[in-house]
Amino acid sequence: MTHMHITTWVAALVLLIVATSLLKKGNQQGYKTTHMILRVVYLLIIATGGMLLIGINITPEYVGKIILGIVVIGLMEMLLVRMSKGKGAMGFGIILVVALVAIIALGFRLPQGFHFLA
Repeated sequence: MTHMHITTWVAALVLLIVATSLLKKGNQQGYKTTHMILRVVYLLIIATGGMLLIGINITPEYVGKIILGIVVIGLMEMLLVRMSKGKGAMGFGIILVVALVAIIALGFRLPQGFHFLA
């Protein structure tokens, strides 16, 4: 299940990059389609994350990761919406990168994460 969760996150990041590039090129139809697919991937991220939590001892670190994960999804959505409205989105982009690095580091640190050198 961990692999599926990571795959959905990677798919979301790829779709975010594709959606932003389509929006910058002025392709509204492609952007809207990609954005809707990304919203479905958000649901898959939440579902796979919930499945990972079944049967484990939930510690405060896991609660923090859950909250930060929802924040990252919200930042991705706000970034795309602000860009589509032509408003400044640089702040959301910077906060998104910082939150994404934090959640990836926390995810690999927790017991269910991958241990690269172990």
